[in-house]
Amino acid sequence: MAVKLSSRQQAMVAVLETFPAKFALIHRMIEEMSSPHVDVSVQRRLTRTLDEMKIAAQSVGQVGLADALGALATLGRRTGGVQTRARGLREGFVGLKVNYEGALKNANKPEAAEEEVPPTAAAIPKP
Repeated sequence: MAVKLSSRQQAMVAVLETFPAKFALIHRMIEEMSSPHVDVSVQRRLTRTLDEMKIAAQSVGQVGLADALGALATLGRRTGGVQTRARGLREGFVGLKVNYEGALKNANKPEAAEEEVPPTAAAIPKP
């Protein structure tokens, strides 16, 4: 039997399905940032990609995923040691993937149908 998803869940799944391709891009940019001759344009492209994904996650109600993306974008904007920032981005990226898996699993889980609550004896009018 096919699982029926609500329109809200279908929108979530549609947005979340675009993320794996962007994850590959993010991973490549993080590794590129860890090189000694990093270009500022790589950092800007990384933070712009993370911000776009954050907005997409917020638009479908995935707050936890959006928070993880926002934390990574903030870390990508920081100045200072390149190696320290790259290590923090790698660790945050692992957490982001965990949040993504949970969000995707939650979006694909069918919503529970609202069950009818039987009326109580007090709610039944007496003749």
